Amino acid sequence: MLVPPSAEFGAVELEKGPNIQPLPQFDSLPHVLEGPVLLKVAGNISTDEIMPAGAKVLPYRSNIPEISRFVFAPVDESYARRALKHQKQGSFLVAGNNYGQGSSREHAALAPRYLGLRAVIAKSFARIHWQNLVNFGILPLTFVHSDDWEKIQQDDILAINDVRGAIQKGRKVSVRNMTRNETYETEHSMSDRQVRIVLEGSLINVVRHRQ
Repeated sequence: MLVPPSAEFGAVELEKGPNIQPLPQFDSLPHVLEGPVLLKVAGNISTDEIMPAGAKVLPYRSNIPEISRFVFAPVDESYARRALKHQKQGSFLVAGNNYGQGSSREHAALAPRYLGLRAVIAKSFARIHWQNLVNFGILPLTFVHSDDWEKIQQDDILAINDVRGAIQKGRKVSVRNMTRNETYETEHSMSDRQVRIVLEGSLINVVRHRQ
């Protein structure tokens, strides 16, 4: 009943269906993060709002470019289209309390990362989604002063200079709002291992570079 793999594995061609695409390769964290706040959301945003499920979406779960078209569709249908324009430059997202609550679907981090999301600044994170953000190289930052959430608006340009050095040296990270000429204090709670994952761009990159 079982057919053993061929000894000539190098000549075997892997057959894939039309909705199975290679996983995108993600670049490492740059020294400077600068980009627009493409979305500002309130508290308790769920992973279902970030990456909706359902019969219309789930057939594309092995096709990241295609499934990314639905990112944040229940909140703002224009998000994916706008994010693609800043895919290479990178972008920010500002959130309230308990960002990423709900089911632990990793596509809620993977698909936004494909669209260029490089950092989420929130009042607080749901634990599992926070880890998924780290695993795909998205920097999770928490406001030191939660009132700063009120000061940032969608389309503001944020910048973090020497972000690589900042997250390696300590917990505090200064975020500059270039649009409003303001600076906000944020912090991260990553371990040294998690910092390395974000620096290299994803957990997959860390594993790949061991070989």
